[in-house]
Amino acid sequence: MSQVTQNEGDAYGDAHYAKGRSFRPLGEAEHTLFGDLAAASPRGERALDVSCGVGELARHLASLGYTVDAVDAGDHAASAGALAAQAPPAPGTARFVRCDVERGSLDDLHSAYGLIVLRLSYAFLHDRTRVMHRLRERLDRGGTMVVVTPVVDAVPAERRDSALDEDEIALLSAGWRTVERHDAEGLAILVLRDAASSAVTFGGKRRPSPHALTGAGVVVTDAAGRVLLGRSVRGMWELPGGKNDGDESFVEAAVRELEEETGLKAETADARLLAILMDSSHGIPRVTAAVRVTAFRGEPAVREPQLIHRWEWHDIADLPALPCGLFTPSAHVLDVVWPGRLPGLPPVHRHLLAEDDEMPRQTGL
Repeated sequence: MSQVTQNEGDAYGDAHYAKGRSFRPLGEAEHTLFGDLAAASPRGERALDVSCGVGELARHLASLGYTVDAVDAGDHAASAGALAAQAPPAPGTARFVRCDVERGSLDDLHSAYGLIVLRLSYAFLHDRTRVMHRLRERLDRGGTMVVVTPVVDAVPAERRDSALDEDEIALLSAGWRTVERHDAEGLAILVLRDAASSAVTFGGKRRPSPHALTGAGVVVTDAAGRVLLGRSVRGMWELPGGKNDGDESFVEAAVRELEEETGLKAETADARLLAILMDSSHGIPRVTAAVRVTAFRGEPAVREPQLIHRWEWHDIADLPALPCGLFTPSAHVLDVVWPGRLPGLPPVHRHLLAEDDEMPRQTGL
């Protein structure tokens, strides 16, 4: 189970701790908030402290009466347990476990928690949207999720990697019907309740240049079968891909765009054209090739920050409820590979060329 903290090499806090940083202790506003939550909760209710560090919050929650699972990816989970043994909290209990919530299994977690807290760790998560989906599934009916995060405007430039801007806070809040925000000493304390599971929306971009648009949308999946999507500067999710250059084929364009946008390298022999999709944008014909890449090298990274904020691996089951919407051509390409997953798609002319189930499973090399 997991936190963003300490030793260089931990799942989330590597860069933070490699720069000699540590996390701030609990402040007055947090003490008040968690005290109020505990007073309104049944005695002994289960709480999950994600990225517990050395366990200050976990021990505090236990002292308020919670039964706490404190999880972290690093060796400091063991340190937290040692500290707890020296000064056992009462009247609740705290269990410290080493686990990586982003890359590992959540099978050791309980099925339901009344309170889940991510304190000073959310900004370090790479696949934030997917991790939050998985944690929300562990939240009891009527339960509360609390995210405590520094905000960009309150930290110096060299510490922006540990903070969220207003766009990211809005994205985090989008999946909840009830959102309370408390601001204290440079922190945003978000209290989230009643997870919303509305259908994903679809949208376009600004008016393109006045000519026919042709390009490729690229589907790549990791070893766990998760699909790579980018969070664009226009606030939508989209697949890697882009327009053809010159006499470039759709497959060649797909392989080139994949590397230019994400840094992932693939061979044209490992890419297959599955379908040609035709619709229109602002009255201009738009042709999108659905290309499936079956093998690649490297790890995704932002190569064109003027277009994409970050890349994330997403579980296929999460696509129908993806917050903030999908770029429409990307949605059509995804529907070729996973038909019927995205109900209510805008109309498109689809020309299937190959079946995806004929292809070997995608792997990263």
